[in-house]
Amino acid sequence: MTAAEEGAATKSQRTHARVREMVLSGELAPGSVINQAVLARRLGVSTTPLREALRLLKQEGLVELDAHRDARVTPLDAAEARDLLELRQSLDPLAAGLAAQRRTAEDLARMRAALGSLTSLRPDASPAQLDGHRAFHAAVYRASHNALLVEALDGLWDKTDRYRRHALAAGRSDEEVEQRAAEHRALLDAVSDRDAEAAEALMRTHVETSLGARSADRLAAEQHGQAARGGGRR
Repeated sequence: MTAAEEGAATKSQRTHARVREMVLSGELAPGSVINQAVLARRLGVSTTPLREALRLLKQEGLVELDAHRDARVTPLDAAEARDLLELRQSLDPLAAGLAAQRRTAEDLARMRAALGSLTSLRPDASPAQLDGHRAFHAAVYRASHNALLVEALDGLWDKTDRYRRHALAAGRSDEEVEQRAAEHRALLDAVSDRDAEAAEALMRTHVETSLGARSADRLAAEQHGQAARGGGRR
């Protein structure tokens, strides 16, 4: 690869990473049309690396491209939200149980540091606050010392980010916020005590009442309501 080709590849990778972040964070809203010329100027790149980034994002299911290369962010989908939740209901407890069995002192230190930096998630949560919650869960995942499981859960976390923001937009009660914080503390204690059964149970409950679960419920209800209204018009 020549220096010019390497530079072009690096620019495409940076553009892909930035646009992906914009989609996952909701900066590019679900269902919104992407004006490629405007976005390219905003990112300070030509349309060539942007088109390559959009092609990759289409492969990831985050962007839709039609035959004319018009682009839009993939809308939130009730079926995808359900699928993500079902996977996490199986894999997150598995990771927590393995973490309780295999964690090291370094793993615990990483979990404690991440827990100490957590802040409650409100509707206007910043990317840094969301990243803080990811860091805690990532520390649990890595303590499982199962590389394939960690890779799978990292991918699921990425895909669920848009649904977390969707759920946060509806707000959270103070009781719910405190309950989530208590679950994080209890999970750390279970892993620290090497109590795999408790860690699995705590994580299962944590996922079943998560923002991703709330989003799945909301989208399913919205879909049902739309279907009912459509049936009523016939």
